[in-house]
Amino acid sequence: MAENLKIDFTHNQAAHCENGVVSNLMRHNGFEISEPMVFGIGSGLLFSYLPFLKVNYAPVFTYRSMPGFIFNKFAKRTGIKMKREKFTNPELAKKRLDQNLANNNPVGLQVGVYNLIYFPDEYRFHFNAHNMVVYGKEGDRYLISDPVMEDVTSLSSKELEKVRFAKGAFAPKGHMYYPTAFPEKLELKTAIVKGIKQTSRDMTAPVPIVGVKAMKWVAKNIRKWPNKLGTKKANHYLGQIVRMQEEIGTGGGGFRYIYGAFLQEASEVLENDKLMELSKEMTSIGDAWRDFAVDASRIYKNRNAESNGYEDVATQLEALAAREESFFKALKKSV
Repeated sequence: MAENLKIDFTHNQAAHCENGVVSNLMRHNGFEISEPMVFGIGSGLLFSYLPFLKVNYAPVFTYRSMPGFIFNKFAKRTGIKMKREKFTNPELAKKRLDQNLANNNPVGLQVGVYNLIYFPDEYRFHFNAHNMVVYGKEGDRYLISDPVMEDVTSLSSKELEKVRFAKGAFAPKGHMYYPTAFPEKLELKTAIVKGIKQTSRDMTAPVPIVGVKAMKWVAKNIRKWPNKLGTKKANHYLGQIVRMQEEIGTGGGGFRYIYGAFLQEASEVLENDKLMELSKEMTSIGDAWRDFAVDASRIYKNRNAESNGYEDVATQLEALAAREESFFKALKKSV
């Protein structure tokens, strides 16, 4: 097999890895689908609070659906056939990757971030749900299009194996995926409506761990943390909310902006002006999430336990919950 294989693949930088991989693979196959469109159709927006699950010694707060979920939903709703494979044997995983490259087929990979040598040190932590595209090979180096990076990069076969078989939560197990069949025309209208309905349903769900109910629950807990946990731990927990929001992937504020962009595109496809209004409101909600993150980070960076600081951010979060609740009720009605 020729050692040098370079597929003619166009790298576009994206705000978030999973959306970016899907969008880039779609474009490669001749479908002009933007990152926000992938995110919206795939129902990527969420808020979830899992106090019984700990990452870095603090509860999990997530602003998006589970890794892999966006691509699955997007494919299902637009009629694309997908192939996914996981491996226990790294040799076999490498062989399957090479076969795809030889067939001129770029593939998406799920990898761990910790050993990604081209990431700056401060972004390398134990997170195993990062996505990238491999689009070729030169000698022993694999050509990588990582959508969160400005330019393409490469990894040696050893380095790639290390991130494909990272250990720990969400261990990727060499996970690779790629589209295998497409409809003649993507049925965007019904796909958009399905995506919007599911996100509205999830965000207004009557259970405490997802959607606006989860946001209200977190706010209630924030008020109790300083007395219940002590300053140090309370600061650590608050820091986790912000880190999950702002630093891991795109985070909560960023996801709200992407969703706003999706609604703007959707309003044109569906010829629905109400979605354009809601798009502006979602962008403004994204700004409010950013303000919340700034105020929260001030508290834990100053390490002071002024409980009124905690009181203030809890109130901010409650206001956000109220805004998102009326937003998603209106959104559900609009389609």
